[in-house]
Amino acid sequence: MRSKFFFIAIMIVFAVALVNASSPRVLAQEGELQVVDEVVAQVNDDVITLSRLKRETRERVEALKQNGMTDQQALAEVAKKQPELIAILINEQLLLQKGKELDLANDVEAAVNSRMLEIAREQGITSVEKLDQALRENKLDPVAIRQTMRAEMMKQAVLQQEVDRPLYFRFSTDEVKKYFEAHKDKFRKPETVTLSEIYLSSNNKDDAAVKARATELVTQLRAGADFGALAAANSEREKNGVRTAPQDKGRVGTFDTPSLRDDIAVAVKNIKAGGVSDVIKTPEGYQILRVDERIPAGTAATFNDNQVREAMMFERQAKEREDFLQKLRNEAFIKVSDSYKDAVEPFLKLTTSTSAKTAEKNDNKKKP
Repeated sequence: MRSKFFFIAIMIVFAVALVNASSPRVLAQEGELQVVDEVVAQVNDDVITLSRLKRETRERVEALKQNGMTDQQALAEVAKKQPELIAILINEQLLLQKGKELDLANDVEAAVNSRMLEIAREQGITSVEKLDQALRENKLDPVAIRQTMRAEMMKQAVLQQEVDRPLYFRFSTDEVKKYFEAHKDKFRKPETVTLSEIYLSSNNKDDAAVKARATELVTQLRAGADFGALAAANSEREKNGVRTAPQDKGRVGTFDTPSLRDDIAVAVKNIKAGGVSDVIKTPEGYQILRVDERIPAGTAATFNDNQVREAMMFERQAKEREDFLQKLRNEAFIKVSDSYKDAVEPFLKLTTSTSAKTAEKNDNKKKP
């Protein structure tokens, strides 16, 4: 049976609920119409509705619960940050509008199709049509998935074209060389580790029993048991629905230590080659890692124009992106409903002239 974690992974990657967006609806009662949705904010010609805000809220609550918060704690935390969430949704809407203006839709659609085909191949599915069928069988809507991917890719495409790329090429040759001389530690070959794993799934199992089994395996390994043999017999990692450990003995690959996931970096930090980590909790189960090889960082810095420019760009990227978003906000017609206005406006940081322009546009729209 194909692992259902493939489908869960799609939801995690895009960090949104994969459901169809509900359109604003009305209910008829005794000849009258009752609106059951409302506008939270108008962003140029688009609106952010209360139903959308509620969906985004639910998604963030679920994410916090996955990280260990109780339902009550997660609800309180998300409620506290609701004004910031509305501001984020406004920013996202502005990026989508900018993408349309830049005529990026065709490129984004091609990227979505390519990614869906790649996912199908990774899962051993021979066509996108069969992938759609598999998604529907797992109660996921392929149309909603594509819409989510389309929106995420559009936002990133705009930021890359309008912010990252110009920033990358903005630096002169002299600036790049001076940065390299002042930050040589960043351009030394990093330490690398080669890792193997034993992975135990806790899906539909007693979590405590799975953890106990993982702890038992760690004890056996530290007593001298053969890692490859135990991985082949126990590890449940799959590819295309087939366990991989009987063939690869649990080998994962070689990684620069600075690029490791935080929990893995901590788990293997002080382990010498041949050593085994403690049990690591993952969202799907438990993992045991062996450090097969550890190569120390290099001592000499190597100049590479591309790497230096990327380092300079990443260092300035957050501020440049926020400046770009601020420019979009200042040039846009944004009206937040009175129920949220006072709490949200500090996050928008709109200039006085922009606020006046927005008020004027709003007045003009009311005129016959």
